[in-house]
Amino acid sequence: MPTLTFIEHNGTEHRVNGSIGQSVMQAATFASVPGIPADCGGACSCATCHAYVDEAWLAKVAQPERMETDMLEYAFERQDNSRLSCQLIISEDMDGMVLRLPSSQF
Repeated sequence: MPTLTFIEHNGTEHRVNGSIGQSVMQAATFASVPGIPADCGGACSCATCHAYVDEAWLAKVAQPERMETDMLEYAFERQDNSRLSCQLIISEDMDGMVLRLPSSQF
């Protein structure tokens, strides 16, 4: 079971166990990680599950599809390593992945 680390904007860390095939957003929301409201429930239609994938882990995730890149246009404080966590599907390769959260999702 891969473990992911979410780091809030204030530096607070949350280590979360995720299941293979589950979205990163689901793992975070099931563990009540603050800062990921996930208003659309993972339908890639709101950008409120925005996270920054740590640079060391970018090669472990697939490139975003067009729908995700379009929705990221609405993300607050978008960066080159911005992803919607609802579109990241947990695999064994993600064990230890670090994701940082923006100061706001709105």
